[in-house]
Amino acid sequence: MKYIEAIGKYFLMIREVFSKPTKWAIMKNLILKEIDDLVFGSLGILIFISFFIGGVVAMQTALNMDSPLLPKNLVGFATRQSVILEFAPTFTSIIMAGKVGSYITSSIGTMRVTEQIDALEVMGVNAPNYLIFPKIAAMMFYPFAVSISMFLGILGGWAGSVLGGFTTSAEFTEGLQIGFQPFHVFYAFTKTIIFAFILATIPSYHGFYMRGGALEVGKASTTSFVWTSVVIIIINYIVTQMLLGK
Repeated sequence: MKYIEAIGKYFLMIREVFSKPTKWAIMKNLILKEIDDLVFGSLGILIFISFFIGGVVAMQTALNMDSPLLPKNLVGFATRQSVILEFAPTFTSIIMAGKVGSYITSSIGTMRVTEQIDALEVMGVNAPNYLIFPKIAAMMFYPFAVSISMFLGILGGWAGSVLGGFTTSAEFTEGLQIGFQPFHVFYAFTKTIIFAFILATIPSYHGFYMRGGALEVGKASTTSFVWTSVVIIIINYIVTQMLLGK
């Protein structure tokens, strides 16, 4: 029953987020600040991880191709498929659940502990809209970060396979072009937009409804990371079955 109650409170919170909007002159500045904090502030770690994970995927693929009958261009093909279909949209989102999710939960949770949210409500401000809507709007730019992750993951795969002597640049590039389906990119960005909404709202829920003091803020951040990751994995399975399943 506790989980059903939490799900109900989550959807009620979402309804409040999109009702009684804050004035655009104020909201615009809030959104720009959240874009800087949530999206651009996360690019550094995403760039670093994407490049090296792409290289690892390419090298592991090459090392496991023992048969001489397998063409070397399969390294590029496997790297492209792994990065576009799963690594960039899904694995990156789980990383963001730790970085961005914890930040959102702790920032809103701290406002709850220090009674700043109560003060907003006393002044007649729609607190969910004022606090959470800018985060949702900012995370709609998250596909931009994922596109960079895709590019750098493939670039890292090229560097790992070519500089490591596993394939030539021409073979890797040929593999990138084999059987390319633009729908796979559409699938990846569809997942990314859904994950962006999850990354903005589930951590916000745990911060907005937390009770207690500073210790509970840390616990709420951990809980939000766990549940955000779980929901991302479940949604990933559902969306994959809907869009790629037969």
